Amino acid sequence: VFNMAVQSDGWMEPFLHFEVHRNWLAITHSLPVSSWYHENTSEWTLDYPPLFAWFEFGLSKVAQHFDKNMLLVENLNYASPETVMFQRLSVIFTDLVFIFAVRECSRCVQVQKVSRDILDQPSFVLSVLLLWNFGLFVVDHIHFQYNGFLFGFLLLSVAKHLQSEHLQGALLFSILLNLKHIYLYVAPAYGVYLLRDYCFTRDVKDGSIGWRSFSLLRLLVLGGIVVSVFTLSVGPFLVMGQLPQVLSRLFPFKRGLCHAYWAPNIWALYNILDKVLVVLGVRLKLLQEAELPRASMTGGLVQEFQHSVLPSISPATTLFCTLLSILPAVVSIWRRPRGARGFLRCLLLCALGSFMFGWHVHEKAVLLVILPLSILAVESREDAGIFLLLSTTGHYSLFPLLHTPAGELLIKVCLMLMFTTFSFTALRRLHRGKGSLLRPLEVFYLLGLVAVAIACEVVFPLSPWKHRLPFLPLLVTSVYCSVGVCYSFLRLYLSLWRSDCKAKQP
Repeated sequence: VFNMAVQSDGWMEPFLHFEVHRNWLAITHSLPVSSWYHENTSEWTLDYPPLFAWFEFGLSKVAQHFDKNMLLVENLNYASPETVMFQRLSVIFTDLVFIFAVRECSRCVQVQKVSRDILDQPSFVLSVLLLWNFGLFVVDHIHFQYNGFLFGFLLLSVAKHLQSEHLQGALLFSILLNLKHIYLYVAPAYGVYLLRDYCFTRDVKDGSIGWRSFSLLRLLVLGGIVVSVFTLSVGPFLVMGQLPQVLSRLFPFKRGLCHAYWAPNIWALYNILDKVLVVLGVRLKLLQEAELPRASMTGGLVQEFQHSVLPSISPATTLFCTLLSILPAVVSIWRRPRGARGFLRCLLLCALGSFMFGWHVHEKAVLLVILPLSILAVESREDAGIFLLLSTTGHYSLFPLLHTPAGELLIKVCLMLMFTTFSFTALRRLHRGKGSLLRPLEVFYLLGLVAVAIACEVVFPLSPWKHRLPFLPLLVTSVYCSVGVCYSFLRLYLSLWRSDCKAKQP
């Protein structure tokens, strides 16, 4: 796959992130720092935090030895073989961070019994689930991004907390937050956990907070780490008076509630309900079709989506819903902390709650839940079931990212089948003798994905609807996967509730 990607210019064209990152290389290499967040020659403006901009600046120093023309801002959509080669190699090289993080996470797995069979070793299964993750491979090595590099920092931070190295974990997460701001999703879990488990040094016998054990010194050390990282990253732009401009790039609320392809979350279900009500309203002559926004009836999946029947959703509404969805998880680790694994479960709920209710969520953000959940999946039968359901649904929801015909269809189907087959086989083997990992209704739902895939990938392109309703496969994929993601969210909360009940038992 790598050789095909490097040698074939045709593979590059569908994936705008090649041009996004090439443009960022050119901006950081050719322009002064003061112009980085103002440059708009390309529509793909720099919209990641400053530390990632410095990362691109560093890459550009290597890129100039491959092809200097890629570093010219005016060379839009420049894609020489040397440029493609460099960008592919940069992703592979930075994945070393992810590989090291997987090694550290594997060392943290709790093993109940030692087995010589490698497939019975949770650490090995976890390594394969992370290193061979279908979604991450598609997004980084076929689509093109640096998510492996970023997830490496996240998993390494989680591993350090599992190893009780809290200051290192806090430092790594602070760096990560300044590399990509999507990780704000899980910041509440980090903040509450570190305050409760690190700054308060002991609890009373009934599990409540020992207020007298609060350590001001520990809080100041934590604060010093966070402030130092943010100062190095954002400081130059703060001094230049450009912080408002940077923030406007990081949080572009004008982009609309949903991405061009609806991420499989609660808003996809909300959108389709609005469309159904519109159709019913027109047929019952309760609504006038001529007065409706065009996107509601014929425009398909656009970024700017105006609801016609249901109330339109504002950024403030999504923020309120997101905070409400993660509040029980955050309160749980504050009132009854259960160590680093309790923190990890809270992190998962914060990530999935933000994915479910966030503003302009990207479909690939589901990996923020799937990858850390792998750790719990190899340790717990219940979490293994949730992982199988969420990973299968979430990974299939990424299929529209690879939208060119024939060759890619075969590649993405084969890769997903390989990963899914291993996941089911390995996790069933690890948790054998403890009951089925999935309920019958969950198995039936996952089998429905096969029908959706055949309909969208094989039948629809051959049907007369292809030109009349070009957005239909995306809509069906998004809505069907939304059901599975929402259900997984409820199952994760149910597992939290059960663990709380066990903790309360004498």
